[in-house]
Amino acid sequence: MQAQNDSSAPTRLSVNVNKVATLRNARGENLPDLLAVSLDCEDFGAQGITVHPRPDERHVRYADVRALRQHLRTELNVEGYPSRSFVELVLETRPEQVTLVPDAPDALTSNAGWDAVVHGQRLAELVRQFHQGGIRVSLFVETGLENIRAAAATGADRVELFTGPYAKAFAQDKEQAVAPYREAARLAHELGLRVNAGHDLNLANLAFFRQQVPHLAEVSIGHALICDALYFGLENTIQMYRRELGH
Repeated sequence: MQAQNDSSAPTRLSVNVNKVATLRNARGENLPDLLAVSLDCEDFGAQGITVHPRPDERHVRYADVRALRQHLRTELNVEGYPSRSFVELVLETRPEQVTLVPDAPDALTSNAGWDAVVHGQRLAELVRQFHQGGIRVSLFVETGLENIRAAAATGADRVELFTGPYAKAFAQDKEQAVAPYREAARLAHELGLRVNAGHDLNLANLAFFRQQVPHLAEVSIGHALICDALYFGLENTIQMYRRELGH
């Protein structure tokens, strides 16, 4: 099938640095230095930095978010469950983008999107609050079309499509795996939402996803990219991912 992404602009790459923070925290010191690595990622071609501070601070800490906000030159995307402390942190630091996820506090990683039909009123209130702070809002969602419509009704600026199911099914039938994302992205665009994506995207499945999913503005990638960097080096790896995104 021919490529479906009709956007002339390459998709932006935001590097999730949570795994860098996990490595740092393993020794209780500041090696690797999360801020220094994030600035290097920018120098190496990342067009944004993503962090997901959790309540137990097992990887990125609230203090890291404050430090990144002061020094990053690209965009800061702060992901998280909208607890009171998270909302306060985002309103304090005012990143370019906040991505709201429905994770439980003890979740190992994000593994589901919002049910925007059920939680629409709460999400709309959060969207209004963040918009008052001048912050772009993205909602982490799955591909159900009713859910995309409900996400648009909250007033959010973007949706981030949860790509875990795509990555899991890619090896068996990549066309079947990507089809729901193609339709979800088309509907999101029609409803005025920009489209982000993330979770388990890697060098094997990223280019096909980008080619087949229209209107894809940004992907957030951390785990696979950091794993690849162990073999290829961080600068080379970021450039490899950018090439997969059309750069």
